[in-house]
Amino acid sequence: MIPLLLAMIQETATSAPMPLTATEIVDHLVQADNARMAVFSGYTAMRRYTFENKKVKKKAEMTVRVVCDHTGAKTFEVVSESGSGFVRTHIIRRMIEAEREASEAGERKQTRIIPDNYDFRLLGTDETEGRPLYVLEIRPKTKNQFMIRGRIWVDAADFAITRLEGSPAKNPSFWIRSVHVIHRYDRIGQFWLPVANKSRAEARIFGTNDVGIEYFDYLLNGLDGKAGPVSGIDLANVTVH
Repeated sequence: MIPLLLAMIQETATSAPMPLTATEIVDHLVQADNARMAVFSGYTAMRRYTFENKKVKKKAEMTVRVVCDHTGAKTFEVVSESGSGFVRTHIIRRMIEAEREASEAGERKQTRIIPDNYDFRLLGTDETEGRPLYVLEIRPKTKNQFMIRGRIWVDAADFAITRLEGSPAKNPSFWIRSVHVIHRYDRIGQFWLPVANKSRAEARIFGTNDVGIEYFDYLLNGLDGKAGPVSGIDLANVTVH
């Protein structure tokens, strides 16, 4: 039933004239996302966090193994780290802990990009590598540091978010003047998964902090719960945050 629903959604997207209305796009997005979540079994992956502040000449790097279960909840294990101990302890590890908390079931439901949590406005269309995209403005209905005010790019065939850009709906700290985030997803096999995140925080005292996250070495869980390579999974596209 679920594969059939996904096939119908993709067929509709392929044959439908562009552009659809914002409501139609979001309806397709929610339907496809619900169907993907129903078959998503989780993954194991690696991440490389980098931090740089040129003003105070601080750098740090941390490589982490991430395990995401079928609910989207994540656990993290540090594999290697180098650079400023202060940055690793007070910035990178706090980022990881914040994501772990946000991935828990209650928080995840409250921050999903769905009409319950966001207002949407169609801005236009775009194209990346020959794939047509819808561009929508998103405005959170509540102020939450895990929610983004900005734009999303939605693949017109798969109705998966391929790019998210904006700022947190709630400033994470008094000491931060502004934060700008760019989060990019890519199609790996038949799945849409995060591949890169860049954020720039302008601090009141210490200047500009640049943080990058590289995602790699995905092993996707099969229906039996065991990890396997991306090419070995025959499921529908999944966009996982």
